[in-house]
Amino acid sequence: MKLSLLTCLLLLSSYQSAFQIASCHANQVGNLKKLIRSQRSGVNHHPNHAKLFDIGSNYAVVDNDLSSVYVGSQDGSMEADKIDALPGQPAEGVDFNQYGGYVTVDPNAGRALFYYFVESPQNSSTKPLVLWLNGGPGCSSLGYGAMEELGPFRVNSDGKTLFQNDFAWNNEANVLFLESPAGVGFSYSNTSTDYKVGDNKTAGDSYTFLLNWLERFPQYKTRDFFITGESYAGHYVPQLASTILSHNKVANQTKINLKGIAIGNAWIDYITGSLGGFDYLWTHALNSDETNAGIHKYCNFTVDDDTCSKYIVQSDNEYGDIDEYNIYAPLCTKSSAAASTGSVNDFDPCSDNYVQTYLNLKDVQAALHVNPTVWTACSDKIEWMDQPLTVLPTIQELIGSGISLWLYSGDIDSVVSVTATRYAINTLNLAIETAWRPWYSNEDVGGYVVAYKGLTFATVRGAGHEVPSYQPQRSLTLFSSFLQGTLPPPGP
Repeated sequence: MKLSLLTCLLLLSSYQSAFQIASCHANQVGNLKKLIRSQRSGVNHHPNHAKLFDIGSNYAVVDNDLSSVYVGSQDGSMEADKIDALPGQPAEGVDFNQYGGYVTVDPNAGRALFYYFVESPQNSSTKPLVLWLNGGPGCSSLGYGAMEELGPFRVNSDGKTLFQNDFAWNNEANVLFLESPAGVGFSYSNTSTDYKVGDNKTAGDSYTFLLNWLERFPQYKTRDFFITGESYAGHYVPQLASTILSHNKVANQTKINLKGIAIGNAWIDYITGSLGGFDYLWTHALNSDETNAGIHKYCNFTVDDDTCSKYIVQSDNEYGDIDEYNIYAPLCTKSSAAASTGSVNDFDPCSDNYVQTYLNLKDVQAALHVNPTVWTACSDKIEWMDQPLTVLPTIQELIGSGISLWLYSGDIDSVVSVTATRYAINTLNLAIETAWRPWYSNEDVGGYVVAYKGLTFATVRGAGHEVPSYQPQRSLTLFSSFLQGTLPPPGP
């Protein structure tokens, strides 16, 4: 039997390390499925499990330790991290600076995080700084975000050469990609216990990384700063934002000029995420009426139930062998790999394979200034130790802080569906300031947007889980609007 979204979400027999279940494919979706299953197991044994779903609970708020944060000397590191050129990059048209390297976040443990940074080709000295985080948990922002989504390059089918992304987000900002936590991608620790990690440690290390990175690149210390990401970054992004705002209150410490956050297809709430996923399958003709009715009747997502499990298995069997990231996309086959066009306008379902090959080339690792290693898109080293069932209280806190907060959804992703995100937002009972309307990109409807008091929600039409992979031009239009603090264009 195939182990797809709902099976891995709900049917694994007991809590295991989210990265030690080999029967699920190791990618962003697979890692997220396994973690959600562990959440369900944890609910059953939590002494106050009924309270975990109370939107007013503090259970989801990160423990922001305001004790001193390690900041080391960064003298000469920026210059040493400069990338002259990536192997196989185009010979012409690369008119921006690139950097890559390690930033130590705990010298005693020997823990260091890898980053890749691309400046904007125009006006980099005045454009904002944007951090991008991929989810999983445990998946690479370099392999996904930089190399398959919003970065300046994509990898050709030969696994050796690159082509440019005309709709890269560094057209609008200076973009920083972070592989976090340690054990993901090129990031590492010399202390094996560091690979037992979770939301709290990830937020703390990411914050420590930022303080040290800003010492390395001091010209960005006062720059407007935004955090973006997707998938399980629905946890990472608001938790890091909360950590930054808490630490900004401490005297004699670098203040990070946080202006806003934006998260795509964000996993933010267990209950609405689970129900929204099943309802999405039914409303998109992937599940039968009987299955959807059974799930609504027998599945409350807080206790194990054999009848519920029966309908989950039935749901999996009904929708068949499809790409859950994008329900209309082709799967990677030998013929699809051979037909690769090398264009960002044509989604290539085999991109994961090209990136895996490229980032394991010796000359590529040397250019990125990393230790020779075997790079994988999603870590098999990590045990995920803590995660809240919902981050909606943290999102409420951020709404109250006054920063800009956007959630957006590719509308053909079944993993963290647009339905799930709308269900989650509806629990907040926010007042509507601008009613639902279409927005446009290149004279086409790019999606739909509604502005609530304190939160903007947008869809991206025809995009799957990794929005910039499927709709690069529309995603850039949306990103530009987010940075400008305006709703995306109302007409062609």
